[in-house]
Parts: sequence; C-alpha cells; structure tokens
Amino acid sequence: MTKYERIANDMKEKIESGVYKPNDQLPFEAEMCDHYGVSRITVKKAMDLLVNEGLVVKRRGAGTFVKNITLKTDSEYPYSTSNQFSGFANTEGHTHVTSMVHDFQVVPANKEVAARLKIEEGDFVYYIERTRCSEGEPYVVEYTYMPIDVIPGVKREVLENSIYEHISKDLGLKIKSAHRTVRATLPTEKEEEYLKIDHCFPILEVEQVAFLDDGRIFEYSKSRHRGDRFELKTVSVQ
Repeated sequence: MTKYERIANDMKEKIESGVYKPNDQLPFEAEMCDHYGVSRITVKKAMDLLVNEGLVVKRRGAGTFVKNITLKTDSEYPYSTSNQFSGFANTEGHTHVTSMVHDFQVVPANKEVAARLKIEEGDFVYYIERTRCSEGEPYVVEYTYMPIDVIPGVKREVLENSIYEHISKDLGLKIKSAHRTVRATLPTEKEEEYLKIDHCFPILEVEQVAFLDDGRIFEYSKSRHRGDRFELKTVSVQ
C-alpha cells in the first residue's frame, strides 16, 4: 500500500467513526504534511482518493470538507438498498411490499463482519436473511448484520416490516448516513430460487455500511437485486 493510500484510509476511518463529521473542514495540506511526514503531492493524492469515493468535497479558496451524505427516509428511495427501504413501493408505483424471512439468529461476528462494524471479532450480532417482494414478486435478497448492543430488541415480527422504523421510532435513534458500493454479479443457486430467476440472470449487489448520528455503525449488509428491478440515480457536483 502506498503512502497516500494509507493516509486516505486513515482519514476515511476518522470520517466513518465520527472524528470528522458531515460539513467539518479537514486540516489544510500543510498541517497534514507535518502530521504524516509526507509531501504535498502525497497529501493531494490522498485527498483525491477521498473525493473520488464521494466522502469529501474540495471548495476553492476554502479547503476540503466532509460531505453531508444523509441516509434518507423510506419514502425518498426509488429502490431498496438496505434491509428496510419500503419507499420502493411508493416511488415505483407499487402498493404492497412484503418480507420473507429465511434466517434470523444471533451469531458471533467473524473477522470480516467485525471489521465492517468496527467491533471485536466474536462480538454478538444479528444475522438476517430475507427476500423483499413487491406485489408478490421478489426483487431483492438481503443479508444483514447488526450489533445487538447497538440495535437491541429485534424480533422476527420487526423483520417482517421495517427495521429502520424500529430503530427510529421504538429505539429513538437517528439514522444519519450510509456508504455504499454497487457491483454487477450473478446469483447464487439459493438466490435463483428466492428471486425466481435463472443462473445467468444479472443481479446488482449493494454493499452498505450504515451509521447513526453519533457515529456508531449499526448495519453491514449486502442486498442482491434483480437486474430488471433496480435503478440507480446519482447527482454529480463539480
């Protein structure tokens, strides 16, 4: 790993953990050069990586700031990228979204899950596997991990509705942001059955780490969407 990649990763961890909050200004290049013991070119490359990931924005004459990436409410999403965005039903013209829970248990976090959730390996998490259907037609399979000490009280009946509603209304927590990666792939044998597709049908996977407003990570998930039922809309700002 290069020096600028190490710096970018360090800054990314500080953003994700809440050391730097949305709209906070990052240290100037000269300060970062002194802190990391590198040249301005190295710092610039590190910041360019963060800009490309959509984590920060450079404002001419002002500096570099953490972007205010807010996780919108259910009704504002045109598709389901996490385990509860019921807005799919509203914005796509559908009226009835249901959930089929395939697996729900408390398990010790493995190394990968612990790293994503920023917890210790072996800490207990909820593991949730379910299919979301619109008008009876499956459109996404979701695999979700949540730390039980951050999101307590999850039961099967909660999973059949909106976990995000449980988080905001029942627990009184505020969901703030999410970092997502979208990739094209093919379904597993199990997903062929769940989504009623064949083995060569394309799917879109959305990998997500979601945060509360206090900086705690409350979810790590992978949502596997039918390719013909997925639409991604973005806005680019220069």
